[in-house]
Amino acid sequence: MKETKYYFMLKPPKYSSLYFLCLLLFLSMVGRAQEIQKNTIGLIPYIQQLEKDFNIKFSYVDEDLASLSIRIDPEKVSLEAILEGIRNETQLQIKKLNDRYYTLSKRNLVTICAFLVDISDNNPLINATVEVMGSSIRRISDFEGQFTLHEIPREANIAIRHLGYKTIYIKAQDYVSQRPCRSVTMSPNIQELNEVIVYNYLTEGLSKQKDASISLNTEEFGILPGLIEPDVLQTIQALPGIKSVDETVSDINIRGGTNDQNLVLWDGIKMYQTGHFFGLISAFNPYLTEKVTIIKNGTSVEYGDGVSSVIAMESKNKVNKTFEGGAGFNLLSGDIFAHIPIANKLSAQFSARRSTTDFVKTPTYNRFFDKVFQDSEVKENNGTSEDQDIVRNEEFYFYDFTGKILYDINEKQKIRLNFITLDNNLQYSEKSNTSESKSLLDQTNLSFGGSLDSQWTPGLGSSLAVFYTRYNLDAQNTSSESQQLFQNNLVLETGIKLNTHYQLWQNLNWLNGYQFNEVGITNTANVTQPPFNSNIKGVIRTHALFSELAYQSDNRKLVARAGARLNYIENLNTFTKFILEPRLNINVLLAPFFRADILGEYKSQTTNQIIDLEQNFLGIEKRRWILSDEKYLPITKSKQASFGLNYDRRSLYIGIEAFYKEVTGISTATQGFQNEDQFNGEIGSYDVKGIEFLINKKTNKYSTWFSYSFNDNTYTFKDISPNKFPNNLDIRHTITFAGTYTYKKFKFGLGANYHTGKPYTKPQQKDNIIDLGIFPNKINYESPNSSRLPDYLRIDSSFVYGFTLGKGIKSSMGISVLNLLNRRNLLNTYYRINENDEIETVERISLGITPNVSFRLKF
Repeated sequence: MKETKYYFMLKPPKYSSLYFLCLLLFLSMVGRAQEIQKNTIGLIPYIQQLEKDFNIKFSYVDEDLASLSIRIDPEKVSLEAILEGIRNETQLQIKKLNDRYYTLSKRNLVTICAFLVDISDNNPLINATVEVMGSSIRRISDFEGQFTLHEIPREANIAIRHLGYKTIYIKAQDYVSQRPCRSVTMSPNIQELNEVIVYNYLTEGLSKQKDASISLNTEEFGILPGLIEPDVLQTIQALPGIKSVDETVSDINIRGGTNDQNLVLWDGIKMYQTGHFFGLISAFNPYLTEKVTIIKNGTSVEYGDGVSSVIAMESKNKVNKTFEGGAGFNLLSGDIFAHIPIANKLSAQFSARRSTTDFVKTPTYNRFFDKVFQDSEVKENNGTSEDQDIVRNEEFYFYDFTGKILYDINEKQKIRLNFITLDNNLQYSEKSNTSESKSLLDQTNLSFGGSLDSQWTPGLGSSLAVFYTRYNLDAQNTSSESQQLFQNNLVLETGIKLNTHYQLWQNLNWLNGYQFNEVGITNTANVTQPPFNSNIKGVIRTHALFSELAYQSDNRKLVARAGARLNYIENLNTFTKFILEPRLNINVLLAPFFRADILGEYKSQTTNQIIDLEQNFLGIEKRRWILSDEKYLPITKSKQASFGLNYDRRSLYIGIEAFYKEVTGISTATQGFQNEDQFNGEIGSYDVKGIEFLINKKTNKYSTWFSYSFNDNTYTFKDISPNKFPNNLDIRHTITFAGTYTYKKFKFGLGANYHTGKPYTKPQQKDNIIDLGIFPNKINYESPNSSRLPDYLRIDSSFVYGFTLGKGIKSSMGISVLNLLNRRNLLNTYYRINENDEIETVERISLGITPNVSFRLKF
C-alpha cells in the first residue's frame, strides 16, 4: 500500500466532479498570463514614456511606485483610458491638477486577488481560509482556488491556511494588481503525511474513503482476475462482504441482503434494471462512468432506500474542451462512446452498446446461454438425466444507450441533462419428445434526469435534481397443454431532490435537503388454464427532510459525520407513516497509520422484488417489483452497526470490520423460498452477525490480497416452525486469494474464490413424501434450510496488453477465462412435482470454463 498524501484529499467529495473543469480553466488562464507577461513593464518607466507621448507631468513618491508594474494594452490609446487602466491595475489614486499635471499616490484601502495552487502539481486549492490579520475579514478560496479581498488596508498582513498545507503569510500591497490575479503556491505539510485517510488497494482505481465507502475510478482501473473490462457490478464483488450466490450482477448480496435491498443509482436516478443477459453482465457502460461509490454502512442522510447498500454511479461531469472517444468489442457485444465539445461552455456525451448474440454464437455466448436455460435439464431423484432429445430455438439480443448534455452557465452554476435506456429481448422455444414450450420476454428501463449545481457564496452551494424512470417487463409463456401465462410488471417513478451545503466554519460543513419521490407499480397476470386474472396497482409518495453535520479536526485525527433523515411515507391506498432514520459515521486516528471506523445507520425502503415460481419462463426471469402496503408486505426497515480497524503503511494494508445488521418487514415471497413456505407470504425478519478481513500487499508492479468473510445469517418467522433457521443467503465462510502483476505493457490477474454452500431444504425421506390429499399436490419437506450445498470454488484469470496504434490512439487487447479448472459448482437445488406426480430435482450449475476476448481503442 502506498500512502496517500493530503494534497490528494484537498478536493472535497462534493466538488470532485467539478475539479477537472477547474483545472482546465486554471491552465488556460496560466497560459494567458504568460502571454500577458510579455507586454508587462515597470510602472515608473511606463509613466515616464507617457510624459513624453502626451506632454504631461506626474508627481509621485518613487518608493510608492518602484515595485509596481503595468500591462500595456494596445487597444487603449487615449490618455483617459490609459490612466483608468493604471488605476484599475495598481489601485493608485490619480488626481488631475490641471491639463498638464497629475499626482499619483497610494490608496489606504485596496482590493486584492490571488490564485492558490499546490506547489507540486499546480492544482487549484479549494476551500482554503484567507484571513486579514487583526480583523474579522475572512474568505474561502473558490472552485478555481481564487479569492478576492475588497477594501482592506494596503499594509495588511494576510494568513492563508489549508488542511495538510503549511500556513503562509503575504502582504496585501504585493497583490493589489487584479489583472491578472497572481498565483500563490502552498507546500504540503510533510509532517502530516502519517494521517492517512484513503486506502488504495487490490488494483488501480479502487480505494477506501475516509467515511468507509469504497470508490471505483473506472479511468484508473487496473485489472482483476476474470475481468478484462471494468464491469462495474462485477468489480465490486472483489470486495469483502459483497458476492452473488448465483454468479450474476443482477443478484448481488451485500452482508446477507437480497439484491432488491441495494439502492442502485445512475447519476442520481434509481435503476430498476441492472443486468444484461439475464444478469450475467452489467447493464452500465463503464467508459463514461467516471466514479462508482459503494456504501455498506454509515450512509449519508441524503440517500433513502437500500437497507443493505448504496451503489452510486456517476458519469463524467466536466465540459470537455477536446474530443474524447473510444470503441471496442468482445465475444458478446460491441460498444462505442464519445465526449464531444460543442461550444466553450457546452459539450455532449453518449455511449452505445449492442450485443451480437442474435447473429453470432460465440463460445462465451454458448456458456452463458447454457447457464441461463439449464433449468430445463431436469433430473430424477436418482440423479440420472431424463432421456429426452431437447431442441432449442432462440433469438436474443440486448442493448443500452446513454446520453448527457453538460452546460456551464457561468463559473458558479452548471446544468446537466442525462438519459439512459436498457433493453433485453428474448424469443425462446423448447421442444422435446413429450412437451413443447415457448417464452417471450422484453425487459426495458428508460430514465431521464437533470441537475443544476450552484455556488452562491464561497461557503454556500446547492444542487437541484429531478428525474423520471420507467421500468417494464413483458413476458409470455406458452406450454404444450395450451396453457398461456401473460405477465407485466410496470414501474414509474418521478423524483426531485434539493441539497444545500454550507460551511459553518473551516472544519464544519452542514448538509440540508429535501427529497420527494412518487413510485407507481402495476402487476398484471393472466393465466388461461385454470382461468386467472390479476391487475394490482399501487402508488407510494415519500417526502423526506434530512440534515447532517460533517466535522474534520485540524490535525485530521477525527473525521465525523452525523445526521438524521425524516421520511413521510404515503401509500395512496392503505397507510401513511413517519419514519426517522439517524446515521453516524466516525473515523478516528488511534496511532500512526492505524485508524478506527465507527458506523451506524437506520434505513427503510418501500419497494421490493417478489420471486415467481421457478418453472415460470423456464427459470429465465422471475423477479417483479412490488410496493409495501403494510398489510401483506410491510415497509422493510434495517438497523446496522459496525466497528472497523485499518492499518495502512507504505505498501501494506490490513483491515478488519465487525458488524451486526437486523432487517425487519421481509416476506417469504421476496426471499426466494423454494419449499412449502414459498406460497404463503409469511412476514418475518433476519439478522446478520459478521466479520470482514482483508490484507493487501501492493507495489507499482504487483498486488496480492487475501480476504475472509464470516456471516451468521438467521431468519425469524413466527408463523413457520421452527421460528429461527438459516437465511437462504447464509454463506458462513468466504475466502478470496488473488494477485495481479504488471510488466511493462502487460497486465496479468489470477485469483481463487471459495465459499461454503448455501442452505436449501430437502424433501422428507419417507413414503408419503408427496401430500396427495390437497390440490395442488404438495411436497413434504424437512426443516427449512436444514441442508447445505457443497462448497464452491472457482479460479479465474485475465490478461491485458496495452499498446499505441498511432498518435493519440491507445489500444488494448484482453483475454479472460472464468472457471479456469472447469469445476462443476452447484449453485442451487430445488424440487417440483411433474405431471406424473413425481418429484423432479432441478440443479442450477455454475458457469463452466468460459473464455472471453476483447479489443479496445481510445482516442
